[in-house]
Amino acid sequence: MKDRLRPLEPDFWRAPSAHNTQPWTLTYTDDGAEVGWDPSRALPISDPTGRDLRLSLGAFVECCLIVCADAGLSVGFRPDPGPRRVGVLYAAAQPYRTPFTTADVRARGANRGEYHPGRLPDPLVAELTGMRRLACRDLADLLHAADLHQFGDREVTRELRAWLRLTRRHRRYLLDGLTDRALSLSRAEAIGLRASLALYPALRPLGLPRVLAGASRDLLDYDGDVLVLVGAVEDELELGRVLMRHWLTLSAHGYATHPLSQIIDCEPTRRTLADRLGVADPRTLLHVARVGRPASPATPSSRLRP
Repeated sequence: MKDRLRPLEPDFWRAPSAHNTQPWTLTYTDDGAEVGWDPSRALPISDPTGRDLRLSLGAFVECCLIVCADAGLSVGFRPDPGPRRVGVLYAAAQPYRTPFTTADVRARGANRGEYHPGRLPDPLVAELTGMRRLACRDLADLLHAADLHQFGDREVTRELRAWLRLTRRHRRYLLDGLTDRALSLSRAEAIGLRASLALYPALRPLGLPRVLAGASRDLLDYDGDVLVLVGAVEDELELGRVLMRHWLTLSAHGYATHPLSQIIDCEPTRRTLADRLGVADPRTLLHVARVGRPASPATPSSRLRP
């Protein structure tokens, strides 16, 4: 299996992950490949429960199965939790059944730029199992409060800064993390953000978190949609696979997504969002993203070279 899967790894790696950390690992065995993760690529501060980690591993599994099927390979996945492992890719009797292709995996991507006004068609939303829809403007207050919380927390901000690549001179600019281009920042905006974060300890008491949070104050001030994935916490790996299929479905219809996970990373805004959705357990809010037709194409996120 190793010889057949190795050439496909660059497309496996197109799976999404928080901060573009690409935490997954593939360890080949005699009869398969173990899917695991690299703890140095987890986010212990901003993702202490491992929610985003498990969702990204599920998305990675789905990418692997889609790409293998498109290549004519009969590969399946079997959950098999263990130390730093979630399951195994194995030789199956037939290829994975999926409507998606490697081209779809390559075409999908996050877009943090401007979106055209407009709501998603109801029939399309109905296809997205487990998703709840809200109007963008209905979440503008929660996004601002969550950004204030994020930038007000020294450790969360430090962890974010470690994954930012705001200049092309950064040694990992073409490998991982969030680049200035992926964040849709102008050169002046990237320079300003770099300087602000470099001076964070001194500027934090002077109101820097409020300034940084203000940058997204108008992000949801338009007629658009935000989708929230709701599901059982114990099913996060499988729901990561579901989320990947939803993103590919949206991408096929010309829509892009912009993760807004900070809303559910902040406990007060998470509880408020659960109340607005009529969800009893806030922990079951697993992912938040605005969705729409982008005004311009995004620069593909950097990827490691497996």
